[in-house]
Amino acid sequence: MPIRWRILSIAALNSAVVIVLVGMIWNGAQVLGSAWDDVRQVRESDRILALLESETGRLQNLIHRYINQPSPDLFAEILLLREAVLGTLTNRAAKDPMLSGSVEELERTTDRFLNGFGELRSVQATIAKTYEEQVQGPAKDMAGLYSIIEGATGHRDALIWPSLGKSREAFTAMLVAANSYYLSLSPAAADDARRNTETIEKTIPVMIDLADNDLQRMALQRLGQRTAALREGFAKLSEQLTSRTELLRNTIDASQAEAIGAIDDLSTKMRQREQKAQETFDRTLADISRRVLSIAVIFLGIILSAGVLIALSIRLPLQQIMTAMRAIALGDLGREVQGTKARDEVGAMARAVEVFRENAIAKRQTEDELRASKEKAESALLELNAAQQNLIDAERLAALGGLVAGVAHEVNNPIGISLTVASSFARRSEIFEAQLKGDGGLRRSQLEEFVQASRDASQQLVANLQRAGELIQSFKQVAVDRSHAERRQFSLSEATDQIIASLRPVLKRSSITLNVDVPEGLLLDGYPGSYGQILTNLFLNAANHAFADGRAGTIAISARPRGADDIEISFADDGAGMTPDVQRQAFDPFFTTRRNEGGTGLGLHIVYNLVTQQLGGRMMLESKLGQGTTFRIIMPRVAKGGAQSTESDGTSQWPNRTMSST
Repeated sequence: MPIRWRILSIAALNSAVVIVLVGMIWNGAQVLGSAWDDVRQVRESDRILALLESETGRLQNLIHRYINQPSPDLFAEILLLREAVLGTLTNRAAKDPMLSGSVEELERTTDRFLNGFGELRSVQATIAKTYEEQVQGPAKDMAGLYSIIEGATGHRDALIWPSLGKSREAFTAMLVAANSYYLSLSPAAADDARRNTETIEKTIPVMIDLADNDLQRMALQRLGQRTAALREGFAKLSEQLTSRTELLRNTIDASQAEAIGAIDDLSTKMRQREQKAQETFDRTLADISRRVLSIAVIFLGIILSAGVLIALSIRLPLQQIMTAMRAIALGDLGREVQGTKARDEVGAMARAVEVFRENAIAKRQTEDELRASKEKAESALLELNAAQQNLIDAERLAALGGLVAGVAHEVNNPIGISLTVASSFARRSEIFEAQLKGDGGLRRSQLEEFVQASRDASQQLVANLQRAGELIQSFKQVAVDRSHAERRQFSLSEATDQIIASLRPVLKRSSITLNVDVPEGLLLDGYPGSYGQILTNLFLNAANHAFADGRAGTIAISARPRGADDIEISFADDGAGMTPDVQRQAFDPFFTTRRNEGGTGLGLHIVYNLVTQQLGGRMMLESKLGQGTTFRIIMPRVAKGGAQSTESDGTSQWPNRTMSST
């Protein structure tokens, strides 16, 4: 017998049970319907009350937010919610038979609550006007007067300067405190604003006595007047804010509390009525349940007996299918599935499992092929990474080679001059020797002339050879640092000067002005070679991109301490700048905008890796098209990276994102 017919027989028994139970339930449906209508009506009324309570509470919160931070959106939301509250009272509560007697009281309370918002808006408008005209207005005038006084003070050594600084600091603190009080109603901020205003008023007579010109005295007198106006305006603002707080508490919050109280009383009555209706409903439901349970127990025995017989006829074939599935899951794909020739639904399941087994065999073969392909792809990826690293190393060596050529050209000048002076001095010595051995004797003037010439030649030789020695020493230190990546303690100022010296040939061939502001005494424990690579790459990148085609401009390099553990280095130019798309890819490897002109796209990528990995720092890019580019590097005084941190597996870690400002 097919399984579907076996299941249909169980369904027929269930249908008989359902018919009997429906007849029994129908008898109690009428009583349950009446009780349920009462419960539903009570719950609907309770939902309306809960909605009113929620809407009025939300409206109170919106009013508080609007008072603290007025905005058109908040005002529009308050108006919409106000209409929603009134609509709930008028359209829903008034039509509810259980609430209709209490709607008038709720409407009166709600109207009083909503009318208070109009008064608050009027007070808020007055407060905003007072703040703008009587606090911010004098403050703006005072700021201008401070600027006039500072401009009329010739130098910072003037007697008025300490008092002026104290007064200016008090003015700034007063503005901050006044704004804080206006926004948060903090009593501490109000006291701070009054105290700083008093400080300003006390310093004005002192500054008038110390003033050394009429412009200062006139500005100080005007400053005293505006300070008094500011004090009066702030006092008036404080009174208005206090009035607003009292109105908010006495009108909005009190009316809201009264409305909530009325809603709570109605909710209590609703719960009592709901409890009575629920008791009636429960009694009726219990009677029906007892009857239904009796019939259900009888039919349950019949259904269980039939179900056991049908289950036994299905269990054995299903166990065989489960055994086959378990074998397939464990990888035993050679075991055949039993029962595939059966004509019922179990046979169809067995045939489906057999298809699954065949698919699993095909999948295993496919996985073996994919595994072999994956190994080939991983091998190709390793070769690609090695090639990328070779390109990066070649770029670094190319930069060092350019440095060698530039320094060689720079050293050639003092050595050539020294060679010329030495040759000239040698010829002069030969002439002097001939004069000395001649018959005419040697005059005193000839001797003095030879001594003077010897002194000039020696001075020129010493100066030019010393210049060549300095260039060679600077190049030697830079070259050693870059080639060996040796960690040591070094002075940032000295390292920067050495690197700038190696870049002089590039500067001479361009119209770029270089400004360096690196103070003495900034010591780092790290890798001077990496720092030289960073600065050189940034400079060459600016020369090739920011000032392309011989464009003139300025590059500014500066450094300053940043806390106790970090140093911030800024490399800024006023060149062409970058578009947002270029900024997003600036640190990506092999990205360049001048590939047709020989660009490799590795300069900034190497800089980013050295800063973030070897030196353990952070790097930020800020650029606007046509307004120049600024690189900000924040690195620790003690480098956190290692010499091989960028080549742990033969490849460099590429940056995921670039911080930029457009």
